[in-house]
Amino acid sequence: MAVASSLAPVLIVGAGPTGLAAAMSLARARIPVRLIDRAPQPGRHSRAIGIQARTLELFEQHRIVEPFLELGHRAHIANLYSNGQRRARLDFDPLFTRYPYLLFIDQTVTERILTEHLATLGVEIERGSELLEFSQGSAGVSAEVRRPDGRVESLRCAWVIAADGAHSTVRHRLDMKFDGETMAQSFLLADLSASTPWSDDEFHVFASGEGLAALFPFGHGRYRLIADHKAMLPAAPEGTIPVPTLEECREIVLQRMHHPVSVSDMSWASYFSVNSRMVRQLRVERTFFAGDAAHVHSPAGAQGMNTGIQEAFNLGWKIARVHAGGGPERLLDTYHAERYPIERLVLQQTSFMTQLVEADHGPLKLLRERVMPALVALGPLRDAARQAVSELSIQYRRSPLTLERVLDGGPRAGERAPDAFVRVVDGPLGKAPDKGRIFDLHDPACFSLFLLVEGDADAASTNNGADVGATLERFAQAVERLFPQALRVWWIADLANGETPLAGEGAPSLDESYGRTRPAFYLVRPDGYIGARGRPVSDLNALLRHCETWYAAPGLVQPPPL
Repeated sequence: MAVASSLAPVLIVGAGPTGLAAAMSLARARIPVRLIDRAPQPGRHSRAIGIQARTLELFEQHRIVEPFLELGHRAHIANLYSNGQRRARLDFDPLFTRYPYLLFIDQTVTERILTEHLATLGVEIERGSELLEFSQGSAGVSAEVRRPDGRVESLRCAWVIAADGAHSTVRHRLDMKFDGETMAQSFLLADLSASTPWSDDEFHVFASGEGLAALFPFGHGRYRLIADHKAMLPAAPEGTIPVPTLEECREIVLQRMHHPVSVSDMSWASYFSVNSRMVRQLRVERTFFAGDAAHVHSPAGAQGMNTGIQEAFNLGWKIARVHAGGGPERLLDTYHAERYPIERLVLQQTSFMTQLVEADHGPLKLLRERVMPALVALGPLRDAARQAVSELSIQYRRSPLTLERVLDGGPRAGERAPDAFVRVVDGPLGKAPDKGRIFDLHDPACFSLFLLVEGDADAASTNNGADVGATLERFAQAVERLFPQALRVWWIADLANGETPLAGEGAPSLDESYGRTRPAFYLVRPDGYIGARGRPVSDLNALLRHCETWYAAPGLVQPPPL
């Protein structure tokens, strides 16, 4: 029996990390969502275990990073071996972030942390609820959802986010192609105890003629073993799924690692096949694809789950802005424009990395054993590799949402907004001068306008007799009118000479992170990327036109004379 119901503006299909992150982004912006998942219970085991530095930075800005740091295990160094000899060593400590490591934590724990945080925002997962059919129109989306008790609910929503995995029901209902290929080999996963000759703050990838193997630490002697399985999967009784054995894991360690490693106490193991596929469009009318519903690829580099979470944050604020009436619908098209090139690059890189470490002859083996060690020894290339793996290098400089003006140093428009220690001169709540960090000041439910000044607001330096402080105040007011209830303006300055940061905190200075131009402005998007930067006086009209085009209701631009 079908029943009708009203619905929140956004229906999210799939409660994995991507769907949970999308719900969190929207709920934080006070956009009601319904989050459904056909599985009656959360998964007990998972393939994704690595959280990259950029994802941790975004979790920090959403005020949920602490439980991840408490429950996860940090690995600061990556090692690549070929036939037992170490060919490359990548140290993450020089990364320009508070999280110079790869955090290993089981995906089930990640989902639990996100689920518990969502509950504080008033969002509960509707488990055992399956999307049956849906249709899109100019006025919204009509859908039918089968509830756990068998009833079919007819509902309406404005937008659908498909985060329902590699076998996405939404993708199949829209008859979308999932272009790519299925790789010839399968992979083995196993969680077990291991005795190794290395510190547990390192992880190791082994390439040999026998195949690929990798060992990732969870801490306290526990590891995740990953290995390719080029032969056919072992036979299993009819109606059952073959499961790796501890003896098979021991054989892999013996043949491929060439180091004194012993394994025991296997708690879980599985085989899985690897695909390299992606959709052609991330938006189809009122439906958006994210995570495994949009792309699947090799686990090399621990990029998949992180890519999906960051897609969710990119999409969430845009839907929130459009739904609140503060931006044109074409803002939603920038989701595909910004994220599709990144997804395509991730597929290319992970496919190449897999082929590189698996090669047992030919040019790729020569590249791995001879050329790559020489390249990684070069400082600039080593730095680029760190940035790429940690996803700190992800940027949207070519996005139509960026407004770039040349300043003396600092990140460019489209790049991530880095953290920094600052003196807070003034803020949206009349905050008294104090020390703080950019990541603490930024609220991912809003845009942040950072005005970089010299010293106090009242004592802002003068320029040819003009009152710079009053000019900046008029600048801030003009921008605020474009973002009713959605912009927080912070006046920030460098720490005074000899002034120390907060005890126990680690972040660079303001001029290290944002350059030396004063006064200057940085407009930071809700997802932590710089939308625009420039000089307040000379670039005001350009900024107002840019914001009106992408973020504001028409007719709000009335720049005052400066």
